[in-house]
Amino acid sequence: MRLLLKGVPVFAGVEEAAIDLLLEESKRDLYPAGAVIVREGENGNCMYLIESGTVRIVKNLGREDECEITRFGGGEFFGETCILEPYPRSSTAQTVTASTLIGISSFAFHHLYQRMPAQHSILLLNIARDLCRRLRRIDETFAAKH
Repeated sequence: MRLLLKGVPVFAGVEEAAIDLLLEESKRDLYPAGAVIVREGENGNCMYLIESGTVRIVKNLGREDECEITRFGGGEFFGETCILEPYPRSSTAQTVTASTLIGISSFAFHHLYQRMPAQHSILLLNIARDLCRRLRRIDETFAAKH
């Protein structure tokens, strides 16, 4: 799993010892196609890294106004906003194909902060950068449609 994390841009520049600390408290799970991983409106404290498979991010799952926001595949991650803010989930994550996910809890991030604050800062900066890239992509998509 360490190699997987090292290959994800959000972990760029993070030392192996910090990655090992996060992995000590992570959980690897297998999900069948169509499984709901997290549901919009639920409280959450875990971000997910996709080891294999495809996950879609959806607003209003199962309703007439359901809207798929994006899809993520192997080596990508989702659910990181709950690491940054204590609000309910803003969308639902559902597997498209059978998927293997690694869950990293906010507690693991807190332990990283306690033991390696500089590494924690690098990781949070990387998450913020990725969120900015995602927001920019959404802005461009929205602007192109209007």
